[in-house]
Amino acid sequence: MPSFDIVCKPNLVELRNALDQANKEITNRFDFKGSDARIEQKELELTAFGDDEFKLGQVRDVLLGKLAKRNVDLRFIDLTGAAEKIGGDKVKQAIKVKSGIEQALAKRIVQMIKDAKLKATASIQGDAVRVASAKRDTLQECIALVRTNVKEMPLAFENFRD
Repeated sequence: MPSFDIVCKPNLVELRNALDQANKEITNRFDFKGSDARIEQKELELTAFGDDEFKLGQVRDVLLGKLAKRNVDLRFIDLTGAAEKIGGDKVKQAIKVKSGIEQALAKRIVQMIKDAKLKATASIQGDAVRVASAKRDTLQECIALVRTNVKEMPLAFENFRD
């Protein structure tokens, strides 16, 4: 029975390349001379450092610009964390990289496919949603339906099996 998976995962190679480019630009920029501005990565968590709130904002802007140039979808980046003081005037901010479909969104996708009355079954498999159907055309309709209705997360359709 043909099936595919709906997943949400960033391209980690491009993310790392964008991070390296951002750090290189930060070290070369005149307004960051002598400052401790940088971005560090641990798995799917980035930490931006700056001398003050303004420079931290500049570091974030450089990072977002480099991510956009490397075609990393900015919806993967979660900038909701607050800046914390780490001593003196220096500040840091934790930036999360989203990976995996959240449970609420997965349930919404499954319900959306059921409500469309397509002859397909959708099930939640950990942090992915698997859609199976007897016909490939039905699977393509499911992909079109999900693409038009889910805009808050960058979704990918992979692991197509015949």
